[in-house]
Amino acid sequence: MKNLFPLLFTLLATAVLLASCGGGDGDDPGTSQLQPQIEAADLQRHIAFLASDSLRGRETGTAGSARAAAWIADHFRDFGLEPAGDAGGSSWYQEFTVNMSILNNPHSPDTASFADEERLARNVAALVRGTDRPGEYIVIGAHYDHLGMGRFGSLFDRAQPQIHNGADDNASGTAGVLELAHWFSEHPPERSMLFLAFSGEEMGLLGSQHFVENPTVPLDSVIAMVNMDMIGRLQDNRLMIFGTGSSGGWEELLEAAADPADSLQIDTVPDGTGASDHTSFYNRQIPVLHYFTDTHADYHRPSDDPQYVNYEGQDRVLEHLRRLVSAMDTLERSSLAYTEAPVTQSREVAMEGPTMGVTPDYGFDGEGMRVTGVRSGGPADRAGLRGGDVIVRLNGREVGDIYGYMEALNTLEDGAETQVTVVREGEEHTFTLQF
Repeated sequence: MKNLFPLLFTLLATAVLLASCGGGDGDDPGTSQLQPQIEAADLQRHIAFLASDSLRGRETGTAGSARAAAWIADHFRDFGLEPAGDAGGSSWYQEFTVNMSILNNPHSPDTASFADEERLARNVAALVRGTDRPGEYIVIGAHYDHLGMGRFGSLFDRAQPQIHNGADDNASGTAGVLELAHWFSEHPPERSMLFLAFSGEEMGLLGSQHFVENPTVPLDSVIAMVNMDMIGRLQDNRLMIFGTGSSGGWEELLEAAADPADSLQIDTVPDGTGASDHTSFYNRQIPVLHYFTDTHADYHRPSDDPQYVNYEGQDRVLEHLRRLVSAMDTLERSSLAYTEAPVTQSREVAMEGPTMGVTPDYGFDGEGMRVTGVRSGGPADRAGLRGGDVIVRLNGREVGDIYGYMEALNTLEDGAETQVTVVREGEEHTFTLQF
């Protein structure tokens, strides 16, 4: 029999929070100070609340996650959007259950063990109704959950659990959803716009998968989905946009959205799949884009905090997305037909070897596998690797890309000692690696 007590406790805690908190707390100014324009100051307010210690990392199915969901719904309501969740659109929420045992990994005995416990999770859904074509929808989405106390998914190698606030991952994307919802509520588009804040992404795209399996609008009326995941760390004005191969119309729209004044250097990746919620829509043959400012040394660590977010840079990213959506809104649907995108990042490689404790740069298109962060105390850290290194050889094998890196790891076992060669500032360096 499944353990139902945690589920009942979550339901009770959630009901109390929704009734008494209204989604806010003493540090949150509510919506009275927010401007309908996309502004860095508003982004900072959103992220300060979502990534505060009081929400304890927004782990799916917890009281902190419930508070975040209620707070997002409050903002949608105050911006004048319509609820678009369960019960025929009379609720802001789309509810589903999560069995926590899905997080158990038999290949990683050192990770936390999760009981056969069911939790209640919520997507938050809101609608801006279109003026001319209300039966067609553009979906704008982001996940609002994170890692809680780091019992799963954390790259922080410490014995004591710590709050993982997830300011960039993905309070930044959630703040983007709110800012765009506010702007389009004041500037109604021709087509309807469905704004979705997903739960359960960190546990395996659970919220977006639940939505496409139980859509609150007809999926065949969705012309495109744009996902924002980690858009708060713009560096060197470099923005990555995934999914450009999912429709032949994206090239024209990206040209229409370009503005030399924002100085954005855009790298496009055609693949429509990846480790975020746009994948659920692409797999239903819906054109997708994923806005992303790349990983960093604080990814999936307790240090992913609001003070490190580039709010002015995020403002520029959202202005670009706003221009793109505005151009998409007037485009004939036939101009944005789904196409099967080239697969460039989802090659199947089963991980059977040990891990080095590094964060890959998924946007790196050079030779080798570039590292953006190194886990403290992990094998790579002990060997002397650091962020910015490009791994070109591992265990005597050439590493051409992230897949070559994973294949090389699979030739090793826990306890093994080997050599790793990196390019650092144009020069090769070889280190001894002990797993």
